[in-house]
Amino acid sequence: MTIKILLADDHKILREGVKVLLNRQEDMEVVAEAGNGEEALSIAGEIRPDVTVMDVMMPQMDGIEATRRIVEDGSSRVVALSMYADRSFVSEMLKVGALGFLLKDCASTELVEAVRKVMDGEIYLGPSISHIVAKLYVSSLHDPDEIEPLTPREKEILILLAEGNTNREVAERLHLSIKTVGTHRQHIMNKLKLENLADLVKYAIRNGMISINR
Repeated sequence: MTIKILLADDHKILREGVKVLLNRQEDMEVVAEAGNGEEALSIAGEIRPDVTVMDVMMPQMDGIEATRRIVEDGSSRVVALSMYADRSFVSEMLKVGALGFLLKDCASTELVEAVRKVMDGEIYLGPSISHIVAKLYVSSLHDPDEIEPLTPREKEILILLAEGNTNREVAERLHLSIKTVGTHRQHIMNKLKLENLADLVKYAIRNGMISINR
């Protein structure tokens, strides 16, 4: 049996690399690609792939919302891919029904194994992600009502700002107005009690949202 796969990521070069990797497997075939969450949702509903490899951060609909709708519709099982070992991304993707979660720098063998495990209805987490899930579980024992301070969109904007993008560049990347990005930025600073951009970058590094060697 061939596992039919949908790749959803807004970086074409990454999609091409993952596609080559998966198509080399005798039991896998990439049957479609999507460059944003809306495309992924539409394509999944149309072709109903066995597994969707889903980027968490995408324009026009993030991977979290796209995964929620795809899982609710029963269109596909989902393996999440992210550049960031951020616990809110991990928590939200698992909450909406993703069965796998890996970082984009994972070994190729991990992604192949994840697709096969998820195809069988099992959960697959990369080593660093397993550590985050364990910490989330322990945290919930101490404070079951703990709530992440930022929304997925705010988290996405925080990461892009911390990586050095201007408000205009963030707006262009996410298809938002500059005013909307500015409003989100102020909300982020207020919620996290940050004074300036340097504090924001430090917060992002401390919480594993960006690499110190970026």
